[in-house]
Amino acid sequence: MGFMSAGLQGGPHSLLRGYGEHERQGFNWWALLSVAQFVLPYRRMLALAVALMLVAAAAQLAGPYVIKVAIDGFIAQHDVRGLIGASLALLAIFAGGAYASAGQALLTGRLGQAVLRDLRSRLFAHMQRLPMAYYDRADSGRLISHMVSDVSVINELLTSGIVALSGDLIILLGIIGIMLAMSARLALLSFMVIPVMILLTAWFSHAAARMYRRTRQKVGVMIGRLAEDLATVRVIRAFAKEGEASGHFEHTNRENRDANIAAISLAFAFRPAVDLLAAIASLIVIWFGGRFAAAGAVSVGTVVAFLSYVSRFFAPIQELSQLFTTVQSAAAGAERILGLLQTPVTIADAPRAVPLEGLQGEVELRDVWFSYAQDKPALRGVSFHVAPGEKVAIVGPTGAGKSTIAKLLLRYYDVDEGQVLIDGRDVREVTLQSLRRQVGVVPQEPFLFAATIRDNIRFGRPEASDEEVREAARLARADAFIERLPHGYDTWVQEGAVNLSLGQRQLLCLARAILCRPKLVILDEATSSVDTQTERLIQEALRVLLQGRTAIVIAHRLATVREVDRIIVLDRGRIVEEGTHAELLRRPGVYRRLYEAQMASAAAAG
Repeated sequence: MGFMSAGLQGGPHSLLRGYGEHERQGFNWWALLSVAQFVLPYRRMLALAVALMLVAAAAQLAGPYVIKVAIDGFIAQHDVRGLIGASLALLAIFAGGAYASAGQALLTGRLGQAVLRDLRSRLFAHMQRLPMAYYDRADSGRLISHMVSDVSVINELLTSGIVALSGDLIILLGIIGIMLAMSARLALLSFMVIPVMILLTAWFSHAAARMYRRTRQKVGVMIGRLAEDLATVRVIRAFAKEGEASGHFEHTNRENRDANIAAISLAFAFRPAVDLLAAIASLIVIWFGGRFAAAGAVSVGTVVAFLSYVSRFFAPIQELSQLFTTVQSAAAGAERILGLLQTPVTIADAPRAVPLEGLQGEVELRDVWFSYAQDKPALRGVSFHVAPGEKVAIVGPTGAGKSTIAKLLLRYYDVDEGQVLIDGRDVREVTLQSLRRQVGVVPQEPFLFAATIRDNIRFGRPEASDEEVREAARLARADAFIERLPHGYDTWVQEGAVNLSLGQRQLLCLARAILCRPKLVILDEATSSVDTQTERLIQEALRVLLQGRTAIVIAHRLATVREVDRIIVLDRGRIVEEGTHAELLRRPGVYRRLYEAQMASAAAAG
């Protein structure tokens, strides 16, 4: 039960701590400007959208002025022909503005989707290159939140933000200029509400920056909770903790709801305030404009135009307030996206790295020291040599450092001191792709993709023919159970491979390794979790896989390493013994103690 509690609390709480630092920061313009680099490849599309925005903005600015001309020049003079012309001009202006606005929306929508695709591709590619040490501490829900939620708000800003922001600013400046040109005195009176608007906007900006950053945080926490609970659904059910899991998710979901309601409430509190200021400005125009018109200082058409401009003046401000919430949300998302993109790729090809051609399978560790955490060495001065074609087992108690050696051979991590060499070359001096493509790995926990069995087997060699796939399955002793499946090799492996037993999954992983024809094979406790009958099949498949190849066999069951050429015994990160199975049993050491304990346990269980 303690395990269950830890599982339910770990991921989301760690995710919350990761997001907390962003909540205390101010608005980050630099994050948005940095993400804007993804727009540059589509600058022509953006330029066309801006051009259409200018047309739409010009139409909005021209409409009230044409109405003024129609009232003062044609209606007052009873000029029907001129009124018809003005009406047609208005129709053309409104139609042109509508089409320009629609075209701009279409282009910005396409632009947003293109940038969305590029940004997600860039994020995914960067995630593929990040070192394994990053994933040791990263929360999967947080990464999913980056890919889905944070990128989506960036897309929302691009779709309805950048061009709309420019258009609204142009309309505001245009309205101010036209109103001042028509009647400076009436314009200045109308602008008396602007200082209040500035103060209101400053307050809203400060409150919204904090509020919308918190909504991004809560969305990330909720996604983290969901990802963790779905991944552990079988454990949750095994401990009858469905109610507790639902309670935890409900709490997280409620916090997300409350954060979003608070943000929405703030936005909707701002809108009525803007409407009130717009109404006050209209009253100012009616009161003072009416008196000026009665005195002959301005025309009636000017007053009507002012009323139209005042209403249009506050409409962009309302849109800007709504846009500001999008900008705030996008800035919070951009911070986390940039944080991920700027995470250094510490395990990468050296500038002068060369491909490892024609791997022979020679392996050597020279005085290797390595730590996952500072001052806690997992390996302490480990040195050994494996000749091409030699089969060497690495055994020892739990936590001795066995699997660490496999990770260093594949360069998932770099050593702190010493060297790891394959075919006499330091693995840091060869390209990662050439190294890993020539090493076959059969892990303790076999992983299969949600795809057909055929595609899973040829994952490492997509170009392999169907016949080669069948031959690899036959050599791996997997063909018998595959043929019994409803669709044979075309049977779909469900998520988590729940429609296959653990032993069947391991046999398919062996078939995958056989198909790749590696010269060096690493077996990381490949038979530790299967039944005796399946273990026999796996052992038969391993004899085929290891024939003529170098093998590093990491084993917990000592009965499975009797036939290797040599056994290396690790304890607390050091090599304490080395020899054949028979030689080690004759010595009163770690290996004999482990072997006798396992045999006694097996006898008691039998």
